[in-house]
This record gives sequence, C-alpha cells and structure tokens, in this order.
Amino acid sequence: MIRVAIIGAGIGREHLAGYQAHPDRFSVRILCDLDMERAAEVVGGAPIRIEADFAAVLADPDVDLVDICLPPHLHFSATLDALRAGKHVVCEKPLVTSLNEVDLLIEAAQQTQRKLFPVFQYRFGLAMAQLQALIDEDLTGPAYAASLETHWDRDADYYAVPWRGTWEGESGGAVLGHAIHNHDLLTSIMGPVARLSAMTTTRVNDVEIEDCAAISFQMTSGAVATSSITLGAADNTSRIRVCFERLTAESGTAPYAPATDKWTFTARGSASQEKIDAVLAGVGDVHSGFAGFFEALANALDDQVANRAVTVQDGRQSVELVTAIYQAAREQRTVELPLGSENALYHGWCPSDI
Repeated sequence: MIRVAIIGAGIGREHLAGYQAHPDRFSVRILCDLDMERAAEVVGGAPIRIEADFAAVLADPDVDLVDICLPPHLHFSATLDALRAGKHVVCEKPLVTSLNEVDLLIEAAQQTQRKLFPVFQYRFGLAMAQLQALIDEDLTGPAYAASLETHWDRDADYYAVPWRGTWEGESGGAVLGHAIHNHDLLTSIMGPVARLSAMTTTRVNDVEIEDCAAISFQMTSGAVATSSITLGAADNTSRIRVCFERLTAESGTAPYAPATDKWTFTARGSASQEKIDAVLAGVGDVHSGFAGFFEALANALDDQVANRAVTVQDGRQSVELVTAIYQAAREQRTVELPLGSENALYHGWCPSDI
C-alpha cells in the first residue's frame, strides 16, 4: 500500500479520484491546503487528514509519496523539499520552468534514491493502448509525419484572474499551458525531437504571453510534424493525426483528453485492415487519465519491469521542448536538440525584463 499526501486541493481533487480508483494500491492519508474549508469539501466523508502545514506533511513517517498540485512557481522548491525528506514525488505540469531546475531535481532524486514522476495523464486511455498494441504487433511501420491542433477558446474573462496572462504568473502562454500535453503525446508516439523552428504571437487577447503559435519538428527518426496552436478558436478542440508506413492514426477532437477519445486506425496501401481491426478488438478496458497514470506509477514503485510510468527524463524532455520552442521563436532560427547547460535559456525562458 502506497501512502499518499496530496499538496493542493485544486487539481488535487482530480488526483484524489485517480488514487481512489486503486484502493488496493493507494491510501491517501493527507490533503494539505491553506484553504482548510476547500480541502474539507474535497475530502468529503473520506478518512483523510486535512493539514495546512507542508513541513508537517514532510515530517510524517506514514507518507511514502507526496503529490505536488501547487502553482508552477512553487513546483521546484516543494519537490526538492519532498525528495530531501525521503519521499517519492508526483508533480503537476509544468514540472519546473527551466532546464537548470529539472537537472537539479534529477540530481536530488538520484542522491536520495527516490523517484520523481511528472504528470502527463493524457498518455493513458484506450486509444494509446490500442496504438501501442498495433506498434507491438508491427502493424504500423515507421512514422512519416504528424499534425497536431490545439485550438481552444480563451477570452478576456479567462484572463481576468490577476496572475493569468503574465510571464511572472504563468511562466508561459499557450505553448506551455495548453499545448504541452499534445507535444508530450507527440514525443511518446514518435520519439524525441532533433530540431525545430517556431513562430509565436499574441493576437487574441491583450496579454503579455503568446496565445498563437506554429511549430515545425523533425524527430530523431527523421519523421516530421507540425503543431498549430491558438486560443482564438470558436470552440475547444484538440486533434492528432499520425501517418505511419502501414496505417494512419487519427484522434477525435476532445479538447482536454485526446488520448481517451475514439481514434480511427486506417490501413494504408496493401496493409491489412482486418489485422488492424483484430488487434483493436483485442484491447480490453484500461484505466484512463489520472487512474491510468497512477496505475503505471504504482507498477514502477513496485519495481515491475514492464511499466509505462512517466519518468523524470520524460519531464526533462518536455521542459527542453518548451525551452527550444521559445528560443526558436525569439531568435528566428532552427534550434537543435538536446539542450545542455551552455544554452542561452538553460536557466529559464521568461524574458529577463519582467
């Protein structure tokens, strides 16, 4: 039984439901939040202690895993403190806001022999399980190209919250806060990015940060991909289309969980649609979203060799991708990956004059 403390009752509410989907593997012991009334409402009648003191949580020997659901600017310090307290850590996205910080967390996890799991719950769902099954059966062949759409609707009311729309408050715009999950799905399907170019602009709202972007990727495999991002759409849709040698995979348009929406897998050329459909039919029910994410995490903590847990290196790859996109857009050039400590934005991508 993995004993959990959730820090933050906002998105922490959804995390709690994910843990509760696995009552034989997780026991949520504490919900920590400065707003005790909100925390009590989230807990309901469950036997979960409500706590306002983060230090008290870290000092509790009955906590194995600390789940950080705080605003992004607190992620680094809270995660570092939890690792040093001897806890495994889950941390919401973005893990941190610089490559320097993520490298320091990787070092801390190694020194303390604890595991750090960045949150990318959209990897988990029936569609991703089906695609993985097709890959395992060698029915896809190599990927050729992909297109991503993150087309959402965010108006002035959304930015009425004081910290939104600013570099200081959000640490980034649509690239960081809205398209990050689609970009993670891209790399989880097609592997790491070798180089990219990008254009970002602010056209929809009167804010500091970008709300539109167009990005071109080349993967280390040689495959190519494009990402179109806007917060000025008439509705909220996310879409992913990947063209493989033997089939094309296309998501639905569910905005916040594209991996759990129904996908189509269409045979190309002489490939057998019958074989594709047979593999798809053989994929049973799977846990989606946070429930799937925490199932994979539990398997990793149980040292199961075959697990699909999101790793700290996945978190670094995501931070690296955001860094490279902002650098490519500002410097108007193609940026090569991976990025090391010599990179101009290694210590952060926020403009220096904020």
